[in-house]
Amino acid sequence: MLLANTLRSSTFRLALIAIAIFGLIVAAIMAYVYVGTLAYVRSRVGDAGDHSGFVAMLELATIAVAVLLFVLSGVAAVLVTRRTVGRIEEINATSRAIMLSGLDRRIPLRGSHDEWDRVAENLNQMLDRIETLMGEVKQVSDNVAHDLRTPLTRMRGRLEKAYHAPRNDAADAALIGDTIADLDAVLGMFASITRISEIETRARRSAFRPLDLAEIAGEVVELYDAAAEQVATRLSLTGEREVAVTGDRDLLFDAIANLVDNAIKHGRPGGKVTVICQGTESGASITIADDGEGIPADQRDHVFKRFYRLEQSRYTPGNGLGLSLVAAVARLHGAEIMLHDNDPGLKVRLDFPPHRLGTQLA
Repeated sequence: MLLANTLRSSTFRLALIAIAIFGLIVAAIMAYVYVGTLAYVRSRVGDAGDHSGFVAMLELATIAVAVLLFVLSGVAAVLVTRRTVGRIEEINATSRAIMLSGLDRRIPLRGSHDEWDRVAENLNQMLDRIETLMGEVKQVSDNVAHDLRTPLTRMRGRLEKAYHAPRNDAADAALIGDTIADLDAVLGMFASITRISEIETRARRSAFRPLDLAEIAGEVVELYDAAAEQVATRLSLTGEREVAVTGDRDLLFDAIANLVDNAIKHGRPGGKVTVICQGTESGASITIADDGEGIPADQRDHVFKRFYRLEQSRYTPGNGLGLSLVAAVARLHGAEIMLHDNDPGLKVRLDFPPHRLGTQLA
């Protein structure tokens, strides 16, 4: 089967063409040597001399060399093409198995570290990435279904109860208010998904301009000061008074607000949340630190996925999209996001690239 595929392959045909061209060149050289040798013999022995035996031996040697060259070239072409076709067949077989059974198969490596092994490694890494993305899509779909089922079930239950109950203005008003709140939660979830998708497609780069990161952080701190007071949390802003960055003001505000909101919600009641803005040699940074329980190290790579929650029962408020939005905003701005222990609590740090020189802050 492999030999038949080898003989039918375009690589084999190309090898034969190259060998034919090479053979013609060698044949021309041999013909030139033959004619030259014959002329030399005739000039030494003369036309009347008996040199038929030498000529026959020369002709036989030439034919033998030509046949040997042709056989060796054919064998070399088959061996080289067979190796290439064999590797291609391995890739094709793995591709067919993946289409039939799923993404758990990988292209085998031979350990030769040649170009075919590198191609196989790249394809395997691509399959790993696709499998990871498919798993995330499935997880997101499951989480969306779960998060939508709860408010929709509540709304249906209220409406069914109201349908069978006598009309009451106060009860109907409460029902309408609760239903609107649940609908707002569902619509807010879809709005967050749309906003993250928009950010990830980099459709918002047109709004980039020079900004003061410390000023934006100050506005966020002022906005959440009342929420922090309700849980007796001390919310403060420290660091430099002016930190230059280039970006989208609204998106940066939303990202910092999400981080501050999370720090207040998950920090220790009566504790403190600190926002620190600093200029660095490599750009700018903002750090939000709390003194809560923090995030386990083995889950820090997952918290930026859509709908991911540390509390897996999913009965606590929230939709798990806040940190996904933060990660999307960070990627759009070329910023690196890092999570560190605060002993106790968590530090979330965003490192932004250098601000473009020659521009003034807005």
